[in-house]
Amino acid sequence: MNRLGIDIGRVIIDGSSGTGDTSFFSGDTAAMLRTPAVPGAFEAITRLVGLFDGQAWLVSKCGPRVQQRSLDWLRHHRFFELTGIAEGNVRFCLQRPQKAVHCADLGITHFVDDKPDVIAAITPVVPHRYLFKNWIDTEAAIRADLEAEAPAGVVEAFAVLGRVGDPGPNVV
Repeated sequence: MNRLGIDIGRVIIDGSSGTGDTSFFSGDTAAMLRTPAVPGAFEAITRLVGLFDGQAWLVSKCGPRVQQRSLDWLRHHRFFELTGIAEGNVRFCLQRPQKAVHCADLGITHFVDDKPDVIAAITPVVPHRYLFKNWIDTEAAIRADLEAEAPAGVVEAFAVLGRVGDPGPNVV
């Protein structure tokens, strides 16, 4: 069974305005909650969660304060409700290489992260790794990998679900 893992900072929560890994959480609570989502994140993740039959987790490196702020941001923006990822499917670690431990424990087969050192650390345990730049390219790469490994007869399900940006045959 395929399982999806996704980083939080700069992959879901947009931290592009600062230089540090979690710089977007340096302000007060109101400012932190105003931090926008990465463009297209909620929509792409919602579609991917369906392709993974709900088998999706968030795995992020941060200390206790940012862990709580991340959860507060996700709840405030109704992330769990809107994407279909279970609120209990969140794992945190204190060092990026520790993400490999979580991936192995969860049986993650596909992982999205914006840090090359994380991609390197999870290589022995996660067969499909995606260095995040944007959600259009990332979703397309994940779909291509799922289609390539799908047994005969399952590929039609992908055609019914449509492609990124394709409204599908039933949309007028």
